[in-house]
Amino acid sequence: MQNKKSFLLMLTLSIIAIFALVGCSSQSSSKPEENEQATPSTETEKETDSQYPITIKHALGDAVIKSKPERIVTIQWANHDIALALGVVPVGFSAANFGVQDDSGLLPWTKEKLDELGVTDPNVFQDTDGLDFEAISDANPDVILAAYSGITAEDYELLSQIAPVVAYPTAPWATTWREQVLLNATGMGMKEEGEQLIKDTENLIEEKLSAYPQIKGKKVVWVNFSAKDLSQLHIYTPIDSRGAFLKELGLTYPESITELITDPTSYSLKLSAENVEALFDADIIVGYGDEALYETIKADPLLGKIPAVKRGSVAFITSDTPLVAAGTPNPLSIAYTMDEYLELIGGAIDKIEE
Repeated sequence: MQNKKSFLLMLTLSIIAIFALVGCSSQSSSKPEENEQATPSTETEKETDSQYPITIKHALGDAVIKSKPERIVTIQWANHDIALALGVVPVGFSAANFGVQDDSGLLPWTKEKLDELGVTDPNVFQDTDGLDFEAISDANPDVILAAYSGITAEDYELLSQIAPVVAYPTAPWATTWREQVLLNATGMGMKEEGEQLIKDTENLIEEKLSAYPQIKGKKVVWVNFSAKDLSQLHIYTPIDSRGAFLKELGLTYPESITELITDPTSYSLKLSAENVEALFDADIIVGYGDEALYETIKADPLLGKIPAVKRGSVAFITSDTPLVAAGTPNPLSIAYTMDEYLELIGGAIDKIEE
């Protein structure tokens, strides 16, 4: 694969011949004003997403879609699951880079939906080490969906020469599952269907939560520990999709953590083990790990003092199960893993009363 600079030169020299269909689309790389809402914004000639052109504002500019897209490409995490949940098979999409049990690049809920739609040989971009711009271009997309992603301004510039790009609303990796659905569905010309998908998913969540009343109101922090270096902790903030989903389940982040967040657009923060008292107000800890990691943390002279760790109110998601990929939710993953996820969290909370 050519490097980005070479590929950009190639695109620039051949854009008239290769991308004549999308050359008339105009995207701006300017960022929206700070006071713009985080929810997806669309502008149409009429108050319906069946009218074109559609302009979708996002953090990296505007996606101008002049007619209903027929060829959908998605990149990075979970955006293809939104298209599939709406019954549309992308002509190309990125491989999942964690939680996959084989070399297919497909998580089980994605595979299940593809089977349901009769697709046995999807075009999966093997781009977990970086976007495959050539493969994306070869798929000849009408639109590129990247509502949940970490693409850079440089990535966006390159991708926009291939097709209009629907990027994240405010910051990399900070898109909620509802925003993912609404942005991607609007980019597909299926805004109303996306809104219905959101309602159906909300109803499913509410139904599943009814069996776990102990969850509501408990304080939680998503913490990633490393057995190789226990001196630094990595925390996902409430705007990260993992933290946002925990909040949706009825959990809250303690003020001792939220007051440490200096950048409201950042999806993570680092905490020194010397400041571990910030975790003392957490009823439960959620994170990636296993029993061996828990025992290591429990034996640590600083981390072992965390009340949730002492009593075992730790919901660790192990890397050898697809649940490791469910913390960043979308409608397909929610439906597939909700029972297991709630059982894990509910079990950690139950230890408060033991």
